[in-house]
Amino acid sequence: MGIFDIFSKDKKQKLDQGLEKTKTGIFSKLTKAIAGKTTVDDEVLDDLEEILVTSDVGVNTTLKIIENIEARVAKDKYLGTSELNRILKEEIVNLLDKHHNNNLIGFDFEKRETPYVIMVVGVNGVGKTTTIGKLAHQFKQAGKKVVLGAADTFRAAAVDQLIIWSERVGVPCINQGMNADPASVAFDTLKSAVSQDADVVLIDTAGRLHNKVNLMNELSKIKRVMQKIIPDAPHEILLVLDASTGQNAVEQARQFTAATEVNALALTKLDGTAKGGVVIGISNEFEIPVKYIGIGEGIEDLQLFNRVEFVNSIFE
Repeated sequence: MGIFDIFSKDKKQKLDQGLEKTKTGIFSKLTKAIAGKTTVDDEVLDDLEEILVTSDVGVNTTLKIIENIEARVAKDKYLGTSELNRILKEEIVNLLDKHHNNNLIGFDFEKRETPYVIMVVGVNGVGKTTTIGKLAHQFKQAGKKVVLGAADTFRAAAVDQLIIWSERVGVPCINQGMNADPASVAFDTLKSAVSQDADVVLIDTAGRLHNKVNLMNELSKIKRVMQKIIPDAPHEILLVLDASTGQNAVEQARQFTAATEVNALALTKLDGTAKGGVVIGISNEFEIPVKYIGIGEGIEDLQLFNRVEFVNSIFE
């Protein structure tokens, strides 16, 4: 059992619990907005627009959703408020579909000649190292050999935190201690992973946004050095964002996507916020698939993002 499971009943229950605050916030507002109304008119759409924007879906994404619903209203002539929930779910799923990569978990470990390398980026405090630990656990549960690399060498206790996770999960962690050269750590990690015939490598990186140019240079150097060992590494650059920060997470996504070629997203701390709509907005605005969502503190509380179940959980 692990990260490659089908979406089970237990996972659905966990998802519903984790999104409870977002669901309560959006659904209660929506119910109030359509109370006493029978048709979807301009007033209902204006209310819906406000609900989505204040739920951190984002202005651009909200306008796109509203435009699509308006087109359906115009086409069908008569649209009852009883159908609004279903149509809203359909439009959001369609929006997420456009940026969903069907090969998100499509890499075939059996056919790989080298480890699959995931470089994890994100600012301090978003749950980056914890996400790495949970991913390592789930990959190991799926029967894969995992190696961690502690290349966040500037933050106090970052290396120690990753070592603790490696011991908890039972996987090796390559480190050179504090203030070491991050690229050197990444090089040693890949060298060790290849010698151990590992399946997956997870590289932690420094979470600093002090200067976009410096960030870009640092991440580029790590990538260049890793490519001396595995020419096409990293295969995945996973940006971890804290969903509870709402529009601040959007700004972080803007900074990191400008600094490096992010091709997957992880949204954490969804269980502690009513701002779950940010998942929809970020996926749409940056055209990068959301791959994982964090819905609790437990080691199993990191799920592969299932867009249909996510939308259903919020709007059911």
